[in-house]
Amino acid sequence: MDIKEIQTADGIRWQCAEAMIKPADDKSSPSGKDERDLVMVVCTPTGGAQSVRIELKTDWKESVPDEELARAIEQNRK
Repeated sequence: MDIKEIQTADGIRWQCAEAMIKPADDKSSPSGKDERDLVMVVCTPTGGAQSVRIELKTDWKESVPDEELARAIEQNRK
């Protein structure tokens, strides 16, 4: 499994990887990809923060810059 590591502005390091099991409310195909060519990515932090799920393009590891991924994490934190 490929993992992309980034750090957000608050100093938290995150490890992001494509989810292997989709959530029950996910309407995508059995392969995990949906008709919009998106996948669910789970970013897990170091420390006490909660994991974040983000929907990204299938080529997210190459096409999404670290800064954009960090913004997506921040926007999806609860």
